Amino acid sequence: WLVIDRKVYNVSKFSKHHPGGSRVISHYAGQDATDAFVAFHNDKSLVKKYLKSLLIGELAPDQPSFESNKKKSLLEDFRELRCTIEKMGLLRPDYTFFFLIFLHLLVLDAASWLVVWYFGISLVPFLVGIAFFTIAQIQMGWFQHDLGHYSVFRKSKWNRLLQIVVINVLKGLPASWWNHLHNQHHAKPNCFRKDPDLNMHPLLFSLGKTLSVEVSMGTAGETKSSLQLAPYNVFSFFSLEKRRRSSCLTIISTDISSVS
Repeated sequence: WLVIDRKVYNVSKFSKHHPGGSRVISHYAGQDATDAFVAFHNDKSLVKKYLKSLLIGELAPDQPSFESNKKKSLLEDFRELRCTIEKMGLLRPDYTFFFLIFLHLLVLDAASWLVVWYFGISLVPFLVGIAFFTIAQIQMGWFQHDLGHYSVFRKSKWNRLLQIVVINVLKGLPASWWNHLHNQHHAKPNCFRKDPDLNMHPLLFSLGKTLSVEVSMGTAGETKSSLQLAPYNVFSFFSLEKRRRSSCLTIISTDISSVS
């Protein structure tokens, strides 16, 4: 079970059919998932229709809807900031900007092949082609990232369709695989064993001595008779200066995981 807006929902069976994957929900088992719910779902009225059949109770008036290790004032400030940003229209997409991004990465990708095709595979044309191709691939990665967040179009289906074109066709990676991992990353950012971005190969990569760890002191999803939040989540946040993980190792790890 989990909590959304102080309402308790049994998602044991639903998690297997969750469009965003079962792991995203299981990471919030026994916790308040309100902020994650708001962040992940654009059409909240539609999603709440599916929640009605999963409702099993509500928190007691004196029961806080957040974990004891989190500051209520900080959560309220964050929610207020999000509402302010939405009202200011800062989250509305700029279609001209994204069109130019998509156009320039297509031009770079085509230029990389044309240079090699026209000038041959001698050293200079080959290096120029590699430069164009590398820049195009990097830009495609960030563009499909925005599409995966549904940040380009207002309708989800158009974001999904163009993301498939960019990452599946142009980059050769499955969009479903990337979305599955990236959803978990934003559900539990920098939380070891729950954030896939931290799941480096233990023999090849070093993460440093201090990590963000979520320690379980109970059974995830275990329902309490009083429907109270189980206080089994303990967070130990690490400092960025002690975090020894370069972007280069991240890219290599991502390539390894994409193959495996």
